Order: sequence, then C-alpha cells, then structure tokens
Amino acid sequence: MKLEICVEDLAGVAAALEGGADRIELCSALALGGVTPSTQLLVAALDLCRPRQVPVHVMVRPRAGDFDYGESDLELARSEGEALAGAGADGLVFGATRNGGLDAAGLRRWTERFHGRMTPSSSALELSLHRAIDTLDDLVAAVDEAVGLGFGRILSSGGASNAAVGAPTLARMVERAGGRCRIAAGAGIVPGNVRQIIAASRVDEVHSSASTVVGTEARLVSLGFAGETRKITAASLVRALKDETIQGPDVTSCERNTPNLSTRDGSGDESISQ
Repeated sequence: MKLEICVEDLAGVAAALEGGADRIELCSALALGGVTPSTQLLVAALDLCRPRQVPVHVMVRPRAGDFDYGESDLELARSEGEALAGAGADGLVFGATRNGGLDAAGLRRWTERFHGRMTPSSSALELSLHRAIDTLDDLVAAVDEAVGLGFGRILSSGGASNAAVGAPTLARMVERAGGRCRIAAGAGIVPGNVRQIIAASRVDEVHSSASTVVGTEARLVSLGFAGETRKITAASLVRALKDETIQGPDVTSCERNTPNLSTRDGSGDESISQ
C-alpha cells in the first residue's frame, strides 16, 4: 500500500521524506486545491528525493476553479506538462471535464503528448487522472474512459467531500478498474481512519496532505498576502500514516464503524489531485 503525500514547498518535501512517504505529489497553492508548480521547484524537489529514490509526480492544473477548460487552458496544460516532464518529473497528474463527463478529446490530445515518454530513471512517465473525476455524473463509468485514454492511476474521494464518505463508490471504481489502472483514495485521510478507508474501499494507494494548521502573521493577512491560516506538512503525521498503512486494512473496525469513518476529520485534504 503506497502512501503519497501532496506538498507545495521544499519544507513539505523534506517533511514527507522524513516521515517515510513512498511518493511525493508536487503542487503550488494547495489552499486553492493545487495548481501547476514551477519547474524550478520541481528540480529542487528532485534534488531532495532522488538520493532516497522517492518518485515525484507533479500536478498540471493551469488555473484554479472548474475543470471545463477552453483551448487556451488545454494548450497551456500541454506546455506545462512538457516542461515538467523535461525537468525530470516521474509522473504527471491532470484532469479535464466537459458537460458532466471527462473531456475525452482534450484529455486524449494531452495524454498522447506523453505516452511512451521515459523518465531520467528509465521508467515510463506515469499519467494520473486527478480529482476532477469527483465532479462527474458517473465516476464508475468514467474509469473505463480513463483507462482508454491511457491513465494508469486515478485519484478520487469517490465523489464525496472526503474518502471515508466516498468509500463505497471507491470500492465500485476499484472493481470496475479490474487491475487495468490503480485507484488511489484521497481527501480527509488521517491517522486513525486510513486503515478503515482501505478496508472499506479496497483501493490500491492512499494520498494525503498530512498537514497541520498554523496561524499567519496578521499584517500579511491585512495586506492580502495570505489567508488567516495555512497548512504545513508534518513529518509526524506522515510517519503515523505510513505506520498504519503497513499494518494493513482494519476490517474489524471498518465493519463496526463504517458510518463514522470520517469522525476524526470530516474535511477533505486541499489537493484536488487526491
């Protein structure tokens, strides 16, 4: 069971590595759900991750808001993906929608750019579909379409505000995938509920921000430079999540407490890639 930690800065990368993350997802502006980070940030993150052989997947999201992208957004997403792949990313994470479903045409043009691309470690560049899928009318049917478009992995909360509530849908997505792609659960995953979510959903991977909330300097807030709080990656939370994923699914607790899986943290993590 792989644990992916989403981060937005080098401090977050360092904390995720310290805690034992299996993979990093790199974004910018997690408070907005995550947008495309700079290639310079990616290069610096790779410098930290390569010695530990921890792969880095990178969010491609040209703007905040919805995922019904116009042609200019899609072209930007293709260009951003090219730059990030060229800088050494091990994987790219993207999603686009249209009229309640996946934007098959836009996504195909995007994935075709990267099929067969090799990374510096001589492995195939992995393509993941992010939580744009959670906005769709039929998530389970979208699994077939995502596989056909060439995505090897789907991140989802099961269409819910957090993966605990969405676990039944995640389970149906896993069944529909049938091993053709991996399903990763994300949103609201914390120490204390991750084993139950794994048991209830039977997902292949889990994804979390493993973060704590800290206050922001009042003057920065008053000047409009920051929100009143921000989340920072906590190595202790990463470590606790890793320890619990190693223990495996908590089937007994899941059967006893399925309606209450989200009681420890009812909110979703901030990255839409989850």
